[in-house]
Amino acid sequence: MTTVTASPTASARVAVLRAEARLFLREPGTLFWVLGFPPLLLAILGLVPAFREADDGLGGLRPIDVYVPVTVLVAVIVVGAQAMPPLLAGYRERGILRRMSTTPMRPSALLAAQMWLHGAAALVSAALSLAVGRLCYDVGLPDHALGYALTLLLAVAAALALGALLGARVRTARVATAVGSAVFFPMLFSTGLWMPVRSMPDVMAAVVERTPFGAAARALDQAQAGGWPDAAHLAVVAGWAALLTVAAVRWFRWE
Repeated sequence: MTTVTASPTASARVAVLRAEARLFLREPGTLFWVLGFPPLLLAILGLVPAFREADDGLGGLRPIDVYVPVTVLVAVIVVGAQAMPPLLAGYRERGILRRMSTTPMRPSALLAAQMWLHGAAALVSAALSLAVGRLCYDVGLPDHALGYALTLLLAVAAALALGALLGARVRTARVATAVGSAVFFPMLFSTGLWMPVRSMPDVMAAVVERTPFGAAARALDQAQAGGWPDAAHLAVVAGWAALLTVAAVRWFRWE
């Protein structure tokens, strides 16, 4: 006799999404670091007078102009390195995913819900950073909106895949937090948080532009200035997103 496992209905998936959304909104730490910290960082940087003055080394741009794309990517990296890994590892550690695997509602529904929520939070944070830059410091909105949006979506996809991969390879939430922190700071450096990518020495810039968020930072800069992002930068971000997704699918375990 053949046993047929019922597939979860769309309404059941929506119910999981709603439940996870309520839990997500009850995490003030995650909400702050994803939604609040990047625009707050931009607002604080803009208070420094030197950040509001044109810099010949930046092609006549002000540092605050350059840091808007950086803070956009900060939220994306927080999602992938700090928010998702300990949450997914915690679900596995507590046996939640294993218990779900015995029901018609597959654990993949919960994973999908988390990716939707964290992806949406990263996009909202990006919008907040753009708004702070525009309203507080007269930073222009991206001149090439389509190129900017495509780059941002690819970066979010890479971050979500990174979060799933890190969550897949660790056993506990505590270890996931430590591993995520080890990844977090190099990724922040690659965005140009401490030194704009365009100001880095050639060799360093070449290395950084091979990383997902370094390439994304350069592509966002180009779209901000009104040009279509360089195909090489888009290819790097898309390639990392695909590679991390394949790795996450290959190594993710529900228990």
